[in-house]
Amino acid sequence: MGEVFECEIQARLRDVNLGGHVDNVEALRVLDEARLLFFRHAPLAGGAAGDRPGLFREVPSGIVELVGSQRIDYHAEMRFVAFQPFVVRMWVGHVGRSSMSVSYELRVAPDQPPAIVAESSVVFWDPAAGSSWAISDEVRATLASYTGAPVALRERPGH
Repeated sequence: MGEVFECEIQARLRDVNLGGHVDNVEALRVLDEARLLFFRHAPLAGGAAGDRPGLFREVPSGIVELVGSQRIDYHAEMRFVAFQPFVVRMWVGHVGRSSMSVSYELRVAPDQPPAIVAESSVVFWDPAAGSSWAISDEVRATLASYTGAPVALRERPGH
């Protein structure tokens, strides 16, 4: 397995629903925020000083990433604990011609098993061309340094 990105996302009072646990929509928000950090803002190993941060540091300006699909498996109830951040681990599960998948594990505390495992597929898009952007060798090499086996998701009924 390659490198793994891990970050903390602060829990917020608005994350709690009427049942007293973290709402599934807010759990998705936590994953989205962690993904944005990983892709565009994290000071990752291998980046030179002064370079753009994040996993997509070599993606040309103007190329955007679009979420094509997401799958989330909830393994445990997530109770809100004030001032205790969620811990999210992420890595690249697959790289295709113009898309990739990212795998997630979300924990309510560092010493807990994942409460959520998830996978998002992301497509690189060139708005100027109006089509997908083929991943360059340089970007592919960076993605490879964070590539590991895709997260194990439950089988879907009927498949």
